[in-house]
Amino acid sequence: MTHVLFTGFPGFLGDAVLERLLAVTDEETTFTCLVQPRFRKRAERRRGVVAAWADTTPDRVEFVEGDITVEGLGLDAPEELHEAVDQVFHLAAVYDLGVSRDVAMAVNRDGTENVLAFAREADADRFHYVSTCYVSGRHEGVFGEEDLDVGQSFNNHYEESKFEAELAVQRAKRRGLATTIYRPAIVVGDSDTGGTQKYDGPYYILQWMLRRSGRVVLPVVGKPSRTEVNLVPRDYVAAAIAHLSQQPGSKDTVYQLCDPDPPTASELLAAFEAAADRRLLRVPLPKFLAKNALDYVPGVYDLFRIHPAVVDYFDHPTSYVCPNTIRDLHGSGIECPPLVTYAPALVSFMRKHPHLGWGARV
Repeated sequence: MTHVLFTGFPGFLGDAVLERLLAVTDEETTFTCLVQPRFRKRAERRRGVVAAWADTTPDRVEFVEGDITVEGLGLDAPEELHEAVDQVFHLAAVYDLGVSRDVAMAVNRDGTENVLAFAREADADRFHYVSTCYVSGRHEGVFGEEDLDVGQSFNNHYEESKFEAELAVQRAKRRGLATTIYRPAIVVGDSDTGGTQKYDGPYYILQWMLRRSGRVVLPVVGKPSRTEVNLVPRDYVAAAIAHLSQQPGSKDTVYQLCDPDPPTASELLAAFEAAADRRLLRVPLPKFLAKNALDYVPGVYDLFRIHPAVVDYFDHPTSYVCPNTIRDLHGSGIECPPLVTYAPALVSFMRKHPHLGWGARV
């Protein structure tokens, strides 16, 4: 790895992955980050931070303005970058459970196709792609690292667009492009600090709990004692990606970066109760009723502030396994911590930063 094109910086996961790549690669490895013009100043501010974390020099990171949704990535001189780039890390995506289909497909599917085209033109040695476990959609049962198209339906357009994007990467692999695919589960804040850039997913439940005192009424759907909710902290995901990307055996491998022993929905709520010092009064409710109430009944969403799309993940029929990840992280010291060990950090950060943004993140 000598010169890398990197998408998704600055971003929630991109920042952390770039930090760790700077730390695990030699000083001769440099990174060109593709950034939209509107993010250029923020990227330049973050460059010094990530370099300091990795104890390296900021000049290993440079920027080029462009846009993954544009053919040719919107580059002024793509040929120069083609000549320089050896590997590509593609993290840029829109992560928003309520995103429209047009936007999801333009960014996640078509954007990935455009970055793949660049990698082919550059004759890249490797294409590293960050997908998601939820390409599984609503698959009934176990979903493994060798699975992809299993006839699944999807909870939302985000899942569908990431599935379509990974199909494109898998097609490119069959045509000779060396790839490594990383599928994180639901990514939350750092396990030590709780730090995050956005509140979404399980944070909707936490904010509802923290806005109340004593006993908190919470509608629950499905079979919470049997449904798994697979969370992974950002620092684990970033460390795993950086480590695995350096392993010779990671070529043409899919890694599911999930909790191999995930909590059930009931256990997740119990961990949040303990961390937030709240008591939940669980009220069973049919899922269609819960989602329709949040969507259509005046005042319900304003009261709970829980995105309707989140409800599906508390009635999710899929379990994830990660034998490739466990095998290739063995001996590295990198492993997914249990939720109960870092739930207090998530709660503490949220208490200190109650007005952090909500919604889409990349």
